[in-house]
Amino acid sequence: MNAFDDPPGAVVPDIVETTDLRTGPELHAALLAVLPLVGSWAGHGKGLTPQDQEDFHYAQRVSFSHDGRPFLSYSAHAWLTDAEGGVIRPAFREHGFLRMSAGPDELELVMTSAAGIVSVFGGIAGDQRWEFASSAVGFTPTAKPTAGDRRLYALVGTTLAYVQELALDAGEFRPHLQAELSRTADPR
Repeated sequence: MNAFDDPPGAVVPDIVETTDLRTGPELHAALLAVLPLVGSWAGHGKGLTPQDQEDFHYAQRVSFSHDGRPFLSYSAHAWLTDAEGGVIRPAFREHGFLRMSAGPDELELVMTSAAGIVSVFGGIAGDQRWEFASSAVGFTPTAKPTAGDRRLYALVGTTLAYVQELALDAGEFRPHLQAELSRTADPR
């Protein structure tokens, strides 16, 4: 038997992660400040391109899931749409992890996108709202560089609303995305 052979009877476990607080592992107690985010969300939004501020429409699915440990997994998939909501093509995708920081209601978010951008955010949890600002941004040689990213998520009734601002140059933030998402069934 070499180092890469499975031992007899070895099992590779299934991934146990959920966006439904009624099933799966219990939510870690450290995550109470972000508990309302847990779920699968879908909806539509409007955006402005960062470079020339041209407007566009999009549809999006977002999930905040957990596996019982003290962080949430974040995933977002977007599609460009026409003004009537018809899908034109797939668009932005990003994945990350949301963690509580050292202080009460302080947050950390690490995110990577298919566009080649990696961002580290600091944030704060408030009353049904979560604010994030990037503290570091890295990008691949082929990515469109950005200097910063700010996001605000807020639960308004049963709707998860958010806005995002991007800075192409340090400190010069411009509106980028805004959307309203409704809770959906877990698509997994």
